[in-house]
Amino acid sequence: MGVAGHNDPLLGETTCGSLLQQLQLIWDEVGESDDDRDKMLLQLEQECLDVYRRKVDQASSFRSRLLQQLDNSKLELTRLLSALGESSISGIPDKTSGTIKEQLAAMSPSLEILCRKRESRVKEFADVQLQIQILRDEIAGNLHVSEHLETPHVNEDDLSVRKLNEYLSELQALQKEKSTRLHKILESVSSVHDLCSVLGMDFVGTVTKVHPSLDDSVSVQSKSISDETISKLSKMVIVLQEEKSKRFAKIQAIASQLSDLWNLMDAPVEERQPFHHVTCNMSSTLDDVTVPGALALDVIQQAELEVERLDELKASRMKDIAFKKQTELEDIYARAHVAIDSSAARDRIMSIIESSSFEPSELLADMENQILKANEESLSRKDILERVDRWMSACEEESWLEDYSRDDNRYSATRGAHLNLKRAEKARVLVNKIPAIVDTLVAKTRAWEQEHGAAFTYDGVPLLAMLDEYKILRQEKEDEKRRMRDQKKMNDQLAAEQEKLFGSKPSPARPQSSSRKVAGARISGVGGAANGTPVRRLSALQSGGRTVSRDGRRDASRPVAPVNYVAIAKEDAVSQASSN
Repeated sequence: MGVAGHNDPLLGETTCGSLLQQLQLIWDEVGESDDDRDKMLLQLEQECLDVYRRKVDQASSFRSRLLQQLDNSKLELTRLLSALGESSISGIPDKTSGTIKEQLAAMSPSLEILCRKRESRVKEFADVQLQIQILRDEIAGNLHVSEHLETPHVNEDDLSVRKLNEYLSELQALQKEKSTRLHKILESVSSVHDLCSVLGMDFVGTVTKVHPSLDDSVSVQSKSISDETISKLSKMVIVLQEEKSKRFAKIQAIASQLSDLWNLMDAPVEERQPFHHVTCNMSSTLDDVTVPGALALDVIQQAELEVERLDELKASRMKDIAFKKQTELEDIYARAHVAIDSSAARDRIMSIIESSSFEPSELLADMENQILKANEESLSRKDILERVDRWMSACEEESWLEDYSRDDNRYSATRGAHLNLKRAEKARVLVNKIPAIVDTLVAKTRAWEQEHGAAFTYDGVPLLAMLDEYKILRQEKEDEKRRMRDQKKMNDQLAAEQEKLFGSKPSPARPQSSSRKVAGARISGVGGAANGTPVRRLSALQSGGRTVSRDGRRDASRPVAPVNYVAIAKEDAVSQASSN
């Protein structure tokens, strides 16, 4: 076989040659034939070939597996680089030569780095996608309180930074939308809280009807932010605002009724104080009402009960209230110098109250309407009445000036003489203005009568008749003064002639008549009735020995003027009206 051993078998080293040599020695001893020897050697050679072939196959198979592993590693490396969005990774040697094991050994660290990076990137993607899924479910209203979601499946074919940034951008947009929705939710919840507080309603029970997570015990981040929640919450705010507006209008009406009833019956402050929280809303606006419980149902009910109580009390006190209104009406007309039949008005009020169809509100409304008309009429007469007061004041000063002029001691050095002197100077200036005052008053009165289509009366007497009579009396007074001056002049001439003839000066003759007599004669001649019956005297400035002040009330402290032509004119006007 050509195989020989190189080592001594006695030395313990066995080789193929030494074994073949031992086999030949054994064959020699046994006496094997050459054919048998050849067969056995052929068999032995075949067995050796089989062993080599088997080893070669094993080595070839091992090499194939290494090559496949190398290819797989290259593919995995390429796939990881592609999934991570990277063209290469730093630190990886470019090993394309050398044995297979060397190439595998060079590629293994890079694969480990990329695998760790992939795992990290997968975790990032999973976290971001989970947050996105949670936010989407929260916005859609599909996520309930304390509910946890499973980690979403991550597509490992695309783990690039670009894709991660897309997810992060989407997450940021959803977080911003959640913040906006959460802010809107909290604003609406705050509005509901304020409205419930003012209306006296249960806030928790009201707001949890929209969604259980809106309770204060639930954290802010866990509150529902779905479209349905926002819509329901907005509608609830609108409903509560409408309810607030409705209750506010109701409580304002009740407050107005309370105030009117209190004023009508002169209720004391102690009776009004318990309902101050109701009446304070009369001058408030809807947005001003923020006090807790200000519009609660029990507050409104208590106020309504008080109105009902006062209404019942008002019905029992209607007589006093109506007469109080009538007194107010009479005072307005008295200040306006309009004559009314007070007795008939009070009898009418009593008949209405005693009738079976008596309605307190209608009577009060009618009297309020009368007072309103009386105030309007008083306002329309104000300008003329002020001028009448000026006229009458001027007549009073004129009467005082006449008395002062007849006083022989007016220039004596008595206490207050200088004050009377100053008053006389002012009175003369005022008396000179009387004709202009009367003319203006006549023009104003005629304009008023033309506008209102009625005669302007002063305490029941036509003012124009008073003014016309006053003009006549004043003219007669001036004529009388002129006649008296002429008479005095004639008397002085006669006295001078007698002094020349007889040497003595006679005592001055007393005048035959005075202004009082002239005025009285005029009144009797003009104002008297045709059958000679005495004329009933009415005085605008004198009544029962007391003067009448400018507001229509009597004043006992002011002295009675000796002669008052206005009063005389007014009396004559009344007499003429009655005779006609």
